[in-house]
Amino acid sequence: MFQVKQEFQFSTEHEGLIVGLFDKPEKFNGELAKLDELFAGQLTELVKSGDLSAKFKSMSKVHSFGKIGAKRIWFVGLGKEKEYSFEKLNEALGKVFKSLQANKLGETAILFDTLTNDSVDHLDAAHATSQAFALSTYKFDDYKQRSNEPEKRLESIVVYSANQDKEEIQASLSVGYSFGKGTNSARTLVNTPGNLLTATDMANYAEELAVRYNFEVEILEKQDLERLGMGAFLAVNQGSTEPPKMIVVKYQGKDEWKDVIGLVGKGITFDTGGYSIKPKDGIVGMKTDMGGAAAVLGAMEIIGELKPEQNVVAVIPSTDNMISGNAFKPDDVITSMSGKTIEVLNTDAEGRLVLADAVTYAKHHGAEYLVDVATLTGGVIVALGVHTTGAMTNHDRLYQQVLEASKEAGEPVWQLPLFEKDKERVRNSQVADLNNSPGREGHAIVAGAFIGEFAEDTPWVHLDIAGTSTSSKDYDLGPAGATGVMTRTLALFVERFEPISPK
Repeated sequence: MFQVKQEFQFSTEHEGLIVGLFDKPEKFNGELAKLDELFAGQLTELVKSGDLSAKFKSMSKVHSFGKIGAKRIWFVGLGKEKEYSFEKLNEALGKVFKSLQANKLGETAILFDTLTNDSVDHLDAAHATSQAFALSTYKFDDYKQRSNEPEKRLESIVVYSANQDKEEIQASLSVGYSFGKGTNSARTLVNTPGNLLTATDMANYAEELAVRYNFEVEILEKQDLERLGMGAFLAVNQGSTEPPKMIVVKYQGKDEWKDVIGLVGKGITFDTGGYSIKPKDGIVGMKTDMGGAAAVLGAMEIIGELKPEQNVVAVIPSTDNMISGNAFKPDDVITSMSGKTIEVLNTDAEGRLVLADAVTYAKHHGAEYLVDVATLTGGVIVALGVHTTGAMTNHDRLYQQVLEASKEAGEPVWQLPLFEKDKERVRNSQVADLNNSPGREGHAIVAGAFIGEFAEDTPWVHLDIAGTSTSSKDYDLGPAGATGVMTRTLALFVERFEPISPK
C-alpha cells in the first residue's frame, strides 16, 4: 500500500502527485522550486493570480502537460505555518484522497517534505497521511446490485522524502493505517443492518478478532447471565427472540494482570424503545445503537496491531430491545448483578441498564479503570450538538488522560457536570435503590449518573456518542453514515495510559 523512497525524480511516471502548499510570502524553495522551474515559473504565476491557493483545504488539480512524469498534480492548501497541526493535515489530505478516488486513480505519489514543518514532523505527517487515506476512502459494502466490472480504487501510494528516517516513516505509516482501518471496522459494524448484525453475529465477530490477535475471549450465554444475576441486562433482552451475549475480550500486555483498563461498549443491535416505543421518525437508524460496542471492538483491533504494554478488558453487553408479551415494562423492578435494585420508568432508557451489569462484570475481571462508550441519550445532542462527545467522570486525573487522547485523535470531547443532586435524582425511588429515568431535565447527565452508581469508587469516564457516532452528510474524512467515533481515542488512551497512584 505505502512505499517510502528517498530520491524523487520528476521524470518518474505516476498517475498523480500530491504537493502541499503553505501560505507564506517568500518564493518556492526546495522541491517546489524545482517543480516551478520545470513549469517555467508558471506555478508562481498561478499563485499570484489566485488560481493556485495555499488557503487551508483548498485544492487545485493541474495537468502536467508532459513536463514531469506525473500526469496530474494535486496541490493542497495547508494554510498558515504557525496554525498548522496534525489534525489540519489529516483533514486536508482526506479531501485530496477523496478527489483521487473520485478521479479513479489506482496509484499516486506524495512529495512528502512539502507536508512537514516545525509543528508537524515527518513521523506525525506519515501517521496523518495513512490514517487520512484509510478514513477518507472508506466505503460501506452495501447491498445494491452491481455490475461485474470491478471498481477501481486507490491502492498504491509512493511517499518521497529526503528525510533519512526511512524505516521510521514506514513504521509511522503502518501505525496511522492501523488507526484508520480500526475506525473503518467500527464504521462497518455500525452501518450493518440489525437483521444482519445480531448479538450472536457481534459475538462471532469478537471471536474472530480474538483469533486474529491472540486475545482471550469469553462469551456469556443467557444461562450464564442468569447464573450471575445480571437482571438489568436480561430485562432488556426479555422481549427478544435473539439470545443476549455478554462479550469479553482480554488483551494482556504486561507480565501481571494489574493496572487493568476496562473498556465497556453499549451493544444494542436495534432499539425499538420497548414499550416506551420510539416514534416512527426516531426509530429509523436504531441499528446504530451499538456504536459504543463498535468503537471498543475497533480500538481492540488497533491494540492488537500495535501491542502496547497495557492490560485491557473489553466488555460488551449485546442484545436488541424489542416488544413482545415477554418484554419488560415501565413500573417493573429488576435486580442488577451488583445487587442494586432498579425501578424501570422508561424502557427506552435501556442502554444504561445493560451497561450497569457490564461495568460490574468489567470490575469482576479486574478492571481498575473504566471507560464506557455509548449512544446513550438524545439529551447530549441537545446539549452539545453533533460534533462533540459528552463526557462525565468521577476521577479528574483519569478524565485528563482520556481528554488528551481525544485531542490527539481529533475527536472533541466536552465534560458535563456530575453533582450530588444528580445522583440523588437517580436514587429517588419509593420501591427500589435506583430509578432508570428521573426525567427529561439534564437527561444526558442523569443517564451518566446512573452508570456511575455501578462504577462506584473505581475511576471511571463515561462517553456519550449519541450525536457523534453518525454523520448525516459526507465530510473530508469519510462518507455519510457511521463515523467510528472514539475508536482512535480509546486506542490512543490505552497506548499512552499512565497508571494513577492513589491520592
